[in-house]
Amino acid sequence: MPPPVKLVIIGGGPSAFYVASRLLSLLPLGDPISPPLRVHMYDRLWAPHGLVRYGVAPDHPEVKNCTNKFDATATDPRFRFFGNVNVGNTPLNSIPHALHLPLSSILKNYSHLLFATGCTLPTLHPAIPPSAHCIDAMSLVHWYTRHPSQPPPPALDKISHVTLIGNGNVSLDVARILLTSPSVLRQYDVPEHVLEVLSRSTVKHVSIVGRRGPLEAAFTTKELREMMNLPEASMIPIEPSLLALPSGVTPTRQQRRTLELLQKGSKNPPGSTPKTWSLDFYRSPTSLAPQSSASASDMANLTLAHTRLDPATSRAVPTGETSTLPTSLVITSLGFHTDPETTFFDPSLSHLRSFAGRITSAQGLPFKNIYASGWAANGAKGVLASTMMDAYAVAGTIISDIVPSTDEVKNNSALSVPATGTASDELLNPRPDLDALPAEIIHGIRDGMITQYHDWKVIGAEEVRRGETLGKERERMDWEEAQSFLALERAHS
Repeated sequence: MPPPVKLVIIGGGPSAFYVASRLLSLLPLGDPISPPLRVHMYDRLWAPHGLVRYGVAPDHPEVKNCTNKFDATATDPRFRFFGNVNVGNTPLNSIPHALHLPLSSILKNYSHLLFATGCTLPTLHPAIPPSAHCIDAMSLVHWYTRHPSQPPPPALDKISHVTLIGNGNVSLDVARILLTSPSVLRQYDVPEHVLEVLSRSTVKHVSIVGRRGPLEAAFTTKELREMMNLPEASMIPIEPSLLALPSGVTPTRQQRRTLELLQKGSKNPPGSTPKTWSLDFYRSPTSLAPQSSASASDMANLTLAHTRLDPATSRAVPTGETSTLPTSLVITSLGFHTDPETTFFDPSLSHLRSFAGRITSAQGLPFKNIYASGWAANGAKGVLASTMMDAYAVAGTIISDIVPSTDEVKNNSALSVPATGTASDELLNPRPDLDALPAEIIHGIRDGMITQYHDWKVIGAEEVRRGETLGKERERMDWEEAQSFLALERAHS
């Protein structure tokens, strides 16, 4: 039998759970070829599931069905989850109540380590930094999903025009939330305090700005179709010449569908709705400045460089022409990157330094038994299905290190790393106590500062119960509510 394995996973989102699920299923309890195994998962957020809880749009409940699989994974007695724990070398300022666990405590207590920490910071636009008139999309998404970082609500009752920079799915999610009546959103997983702010919104138009053209737009056909079918909004028609297919270009199936939808336009004719939206292609922001007029104090001027597509590189290049777009609020949605404070962060990649699922040194040599998966390893790209496939491959790589002769692994592991040695001596503990926990975690559990998976199940059930009384999917708790609720539950048990 192989030696015991005690894997720690840092991160509690989809990639983390998919890796855990795969490992526990391929190394079943009681199987003679399976080593004694423990999988401990730590997340800086008090609730599990990462972007599924705090990133998926509330009106897309079907995307959250993957949590059923995660719940099943958590029933394995070899698995444990510890939420509200920030693993790293510095405390987490954005979530001050998270318990700080130094990485050194992890290294002393575990034999294998997986980083599934995702990309937790927004990519900002260099020409338009955050200001009174400019915020990032992540802060808005975190507001309407009640993220533990608790960003302030936007002053939607004081603005009429919103401009989104970037035309990926996150931009369309935000636009859809802003343009949909709270009476429609109420049935979904939208907190009451968010609905209250949305009910006072005076937003009338949302501009979605992209530096390239419709063929290069990052949104999916599904998201675009949802925008076209908004019940209380209509799309400003796009100049037909922008939708003409360039000569010599053969569109993909998705590109063809996108062009067809854009040519057809929204279900509601322009001018027939109280709210409108537009897709502004071939525009790139260069500056944002408040208007000087006292009568328009809530407005700013967004200067946009006009662009064209360089046929050689497919990059947007300026034409020399500019225009000004008066707007109340600019929301940048330009992707995400890994926190630079994370160990093994590579600034040239904006994510962790890894190859084929293994964390590597600056010289490209793999660290023994240290891995990365999901966005932490690959950057912020892909959907849940691609995240799952990547996680399964990384799980295969981990198993190949644990049980090298396993046939299943040969079909599921990531690409093999060239046999060039390892980066250094072992950083982890090769013979840890399988069931021991770091002292900080023992104290945190005792003090009610850490949530375990059974705590989450109790909280989740209560959120659903509260939602049912309001006629909605669930009513979310914040950390203080969850902590108080759990304390009462423990006192009564």
